[in-house]
This record gives sequence, structure tokens and C-alpha cells, in this order.
Amino acid sequence: MCLLVAALAGCSTGDGAAPVASGSPSAAPSPAPEATGAARSPEPTGAAGASAPPGNGAAGPGRVPTLAPGPGGAAPVFSRAEDPGAGAPKLVALTFDADMTADQGPRAARGERFDNPGLIAALRELKVPATVFMTGRWAEEYPGQARSIGTDPLFETANHSYSHHAFTPDCYGLPVIARTDMRGDVERAFRAFEKAGVRNTVPYFRFPGGCHDAAALRAVGPTGVTAVQWDVVSGDAFATDADAVAEQVLAGVRPGSLVVLHCTRSAAPVTEPAVRRIVPELRRRGYTFAKVSDLMRG
Repeated sequence: MCLLVAALAGCSTGDGAAPVASGSPSAAPSPAPEATGAARSPEPTGAAGASAPPGNGAAGPGRVPTLAPGPGGAAPVFSRAEDPGAGAPKLVALTFDADMTADQGPRAARGERFDNPGLIAALRELKVPATVFMTGRWAEEYPGQARSIGTDPLFETANHSYSHHAFTPDCYGLPVIARTDMRGDVERAFRAFEKAGVRNTVPYFRFPGGCHDAAALRAVGPTGVTAVQWDVVSGDAFATDADAVAEQVLAGVRPGSLVVLHCTRSAAPVTEPAVRRIVPELRRRGYTFAKVSDLMRG
């Protein structure tokens, strides 16, 4: 999700109209207004002639919910489910960003780990469905892990760009991708997933750092994706205290919440133990874990 200068960092959300890099990564952001009251569509809604991303293979093509495009075909934004009201199921989605920028190959070659197989194993052990937002570069570096995640019905794989470059200026020090390259970067990530053998891909996209503006939403709109933000920041980026991460998540979750975490050992080393505390406690409070598609389906 996020990268600070040459390393991975914290998060913020955008309002769909202005860059959002200036917010505090540790403060839970407000839901994006585009998610409120947006019409749902049963199929990916790419522009005519566009290369629409695949639907979830486990559910069949076109059966994954998306939101209707915004003005001018801009990608819509989803950040949480509406509160379901008293007596309705308490759903929460844990999402994990598998971050790797296009130029970090040399660091991986020197032994830096941008993966976290222990975390994925913990999710399987705990039987927690989740959405993994993966960069194309990550899928290229770890094709076996990408294929394992992307063929496991417990998970759905979403797009986090190919390069993990920023789609707005001033986004946690990330290199900025040219506006004319944004659509191609998203499509290149989907191709990397396909090459790695990922099958349960969903037409959702998370902007690197969460940073976006109206122009970026228009640029990626033809790919047919729904942009996915969050309403609960875990604070796991560069954290060293798993209990503090768990407490932040537990304090922020409410019915319909969407939590952002990381699947990157080098930048988020305590995510696995934090998840091992978060999951049983939320279940004790009556929550059921869901994928983003489940929240969006309502």
C-alpha cells in the first residue's frame, strides 16, 4: 500500500478529489464519499473497448460486485460497508497489501523479504477469509506464493498497481507515475497475476499509499476497477509492538469496517502476531470475517 522514500510505510485515504498524502498514517480516515449511496453493478464496468479485469474465478466471471462508475467514467471508490443496523451480522474485512516497487529487485536479491508466508499460514490456520492487494512486481518476485494465494478460495486477489508508484504527487515519497501510464500500470499488474497463475482475481484496485485524486480516478476508470480504501488503519507499517497494532485495530472496528494491513515482512514485521490477537478477540465480540467482495455485496 504505502512506501516512504525507498521503504514501505503507512497509509491514508483520499476523498476522490484531492491528494491525500498529507494525513497522519496512524489516524483512522473517514470513509470516501464516493462509496456512499453508489449504485452496485453485478459485473465489472470497463469502458467500451477497454480490457476489463477478470472476475473471481471461484464465483464465476462477472459475479463479483463492483460499484457503478463515477462522472466521466471515473473509477468509483469503496471504503466500508454501510452500518447494517441492529440485529444484522457484524462483518469486518481484513485486507493485506503485498507491496513491492518496480525498482526493489536488488534489495530482494540481497535478502530483504517483501513477502510474509507466516502471515498467510496464520490466516489459513485461523480460517480467516481476506483480500490481498498485490502489486504486479510482488507477483513476479514471488510467483509461487502469488499462485498459492491466488488459487486458495479463502482469499481473493486484488490489484495494487504494477510498480507501486504514486498516482498523485507528495505521496509518502513514492516516485510518481505519469498520468498517461496509469491505466497501463494497472493492466500490467493484472497480466502479471495471470502469468503467475493467480486465478481468484477480483476487479478491485488500491492506489499505492491510498493517494488519489479525480484525475487518477478518471485515468484508471477504463480498466473497470472499483478503487478500495479503508476506514481502519492498523498502524502495522514499521511497527515493533504487535499489541499496539492489535489495540488500534480493535479500537477502530465497527460493523462493516475495512481494515488495512500489510503482507510484507521487512516493513511490517509484527503483523502476524497482531492478527493472531485481533482475530479471536473480534470473533469473541461477535464479528464474522469477510472479503471485500462480501462487504460490497452487502
